[in-house]
Amino acid sequence: AVLLFMNTKLQKIFNVKMCASLVLGCIAVSLHSAKVIVNVGDFSGKDLSGWNEKSFSGATDYRFERQAELNYLYASADKSASALYKKIKIDLRKTPYLNWSWRVDKPLPELNEQVKEGDDYSARVYVIVKRGLAPWRTNALNYIWSSNKAPEQSWPNAFTEKAIMIPLRTRLDASQEWRHEKVNVRTDFEDNFGVKTEMIDGVAIMVDSDNSGLVTAASFGDIYFSAN
Repeated sequence: AVLLFMNTKLQKIFNVKMCASLVLGCIAVSLHSAKVIVNVGDFSGKDLSGWNEKSFSGATDYRFERQAELNYLYASADKSASALYKKIKIDLRKTPYLNWSWRVDKPLPELNEQVKEGDDYSARVYVIVKRGLAPWRTNALNYIWSSNKAPEQSWPNAFTEKAIMIPLRTRLDASQEWRHEKVNVRTDFEDNFGVKTEMIDGVAIMVDSDNSGLVTAASFGDIYFSAN
């Protein structure tokens, strides 16, 4: 009876230790998963390290602003188009999800975005992949805030079929309100270009109004890739 009691007591201790180990293990896994992110744009930290500007027509005004204890990147275009881009290699096998927040501060009127005269967007975030050594051998996914009410699911850019426009938000989404996005870049590249893509080479943002000759503005929060 004594031996049985001792074995039962030891079993209880063993069970408690096992449960504790499992809980700690789950916490460790959760913490590890939470850390599997790659920061691209630390705009809340007012950091533009590694970002460069490329002008297509004039210059979009990019500057940091602060509201409700939050720093963010504000961009306004007046008949202009210039992008901020960052060369960065991201392994989509490990972190396929692109995350960011944005809002439109001054929306564009409804434009025909599939023709060159209407190829302007209040906000876009795009991902670039090199397909060869030549600089023009690239593919790009443009995640856009469309000026239309019910745009198509996606379409080729008005200037090049090597870029696909994907509307995540439309004019039905209220301006002056932050929206948070998460997209699977690896899946989107395969769905739109029919090519498996494991690495990307850069990320860019742009607010532009050069083709329409109008004025528009938007704000961007932090941008990062995550495992899930």
